[in-house]
Amino acid sequence: MSDLVTFGETMLRLSPPQGDRVETARELEFRAAGAESNVAVTAERLGAVATWLSKLPDSPLGRRVVSGLRQHGINVDVAWSDQGRQGTYYLEYGGKPRGTNVIYDRKGAAVQTTRPEELNLDAVRTARVFYTSGITPALSNRLRETTAQLLKTAKESGTKTAFDVNYRSSLWSEEEARETLTRLFPAVDILVVPFRDAQQVLNFERDPRQLAHHLAAEYNLQTVIVTNGEKGSLAWHSNTVYEQDIYEADTHDAIGTGDAFVGAFLARRLSGDDVPRALKYAAATASLKRTIAGDIATVTKQEVEAVIGDDMQDISR
Repeated sequence: MSDLVTFGETMLRLSPPQGDRVETARELEFRAAGAESNVAVTAERLGAVATWLSKLPDSPLGRRVVSGLRQHGINVDVAWSDQGRQGTYYLEYGGKPRGTNVIYDRKGAAVQTTRPEELNLDAVRTARVFYTSGITPALSNRLRETTAQLLKTAKESGTKTAFDVNYRSSLWSEEEARETLTRLFPAVDILVVPFRDAQQVLNFERDPRQLAHHLAAEYNLQTVIVTNGEKGSLAWHSNTVYEQDIYEADTHDAIGTGDAFVGAFLARRLSGDDVPRALKYAAATASLKRTIAGDIATVTKQEVEAVIGDDMQDISR
């Protein structure tokens, strides 16, 4: 039995060397990259037993995703398909004024046809927490139905459910997202929402504390976490709001920071930490992720605790 089970798409991230363009690059770096698998890996590294569920093409690229995730110790439980392809995205690193560019190539990915019966539902039923994000139902109509069914299965089995809004404007409109996500919220116990997503998708213009109170009351949520970039984060739980500042970091690769935050929070709650302590772990893990290349937070509990204790050294000898 796993402490945490996640479901969603994991792509292959292909990156030319920093400063190169995809159209002229002669080499690309391969990495597995997906919100739900990122969360699973972070949680596993911080003490939880984690499983990632998905559907992949039975191809060298699909198997490359699996090998890329298994090296981090999580359980990988996938439905193999002879139809559909492996989704990818290309990441071009660039400084000002060009910036970093992301090019998605995921149309026709096998995961977009996933039905609940293709997945290991017993893993969902026996987990302590089931997690997915708003990226998953945005990928296809089929996945909207599957996401809803998995959340329902978890709730009916007594498994706590966690969900990150994680809005992507490249996948669906604000109206589509609002209609779908607000139908899912009643099946969620722990909701994570970036404040910018609440403003954009939920049309909420008040402050983060009011947002947390509003969402908790409206959808009968156990915990609401609002992240707000450099302004930090807060968590509403048992009618109390806990606030957390960020930990400063030199940013090498910001992609996956939010997933690291969520994975750390869930791992520490599963380990018995209270909400403010778990929120502190989440903020520290997110800061560490920004120093690490790739989407995955390859951190240790000792490193996170060193950040919290403010005794990290510039050089480890």
